[in-house]
Amino acid sequence: MTVLSDCGLAERFRSYLPVAIDVETGGFDCHRHALLEIAAVVMTMDENGLLRPYETVATGVIPHPGLAIEQSALDFTGIDPDDPDRIAVSESDALASVFRVVRKAVQDHHCTRAIMVAHNAHFDLGFVNRAAERCDIKRNPFHPFSCFDTATLGGLAFGQTVLARACAAAAIPYDTRAAHNARYDAECTAALFCAIVNQWQTLGGWPPGSATGENPSARWRD
Repeated sequence: MTVLSDCGLAERFRSYLPVAIDVETGGFDCHRHALLEIAAVVMTMDENGLLRPYETVATGVIPHPGLAIEQSALDFTGIDPDDPDRIAVSESDALASVFRVVRKAVQDHHCTRAIMVAHNAHFDLGFVNRAAERCDIKRNPFHPFSCFDTATLGGLAFGQTVLARACAAAAIPYDTRAAHNARYDAECTAALFCAIVNQWQTLGGWPPGSATGENPSARWRD
């Protein structure tokens, strides 16, 4: 892929680099439940100024000692933490591998920090932040509380807040049999975010007023 000048992406999101994240977990409470999978999709800009997924890193996670795993969560995700064929690493190693890729992308694109893109984003952000604290990682590359939520953006752009339905509305293939896998869901989330951002640009919304010099929001009312 030919990448647009680094400053283009840095300027698009106020020097933040969007990175799609998905986590699979042993429950809903980031303080009490274990992290089981994590995936990240770094994004970039092509020569036309369109946002594209660029690189994926994903890994299974060995549950951190002392954290709970609900059977209902395993039934939902299909993950078997005790599967001998499951490729998983410690929580510390998992975060290190993801953060390494994210930090390099931030540097390569001349951004100042990464910003998380996720579906129901504060869920994923909470688990990542809490795991980083447990592992005493000092250089978490993500903004500590700001994020882009594709559930909200999907509702805005397509009237759909469920990932599968928003992807369908955006003409993005989505296989429900492959869902609830961190890599798959992160890549679908990245594709959805790119589709929404690029649609806004196509409508003349970026740079602001670039198409006609008028307020781009007025074009939605035509």
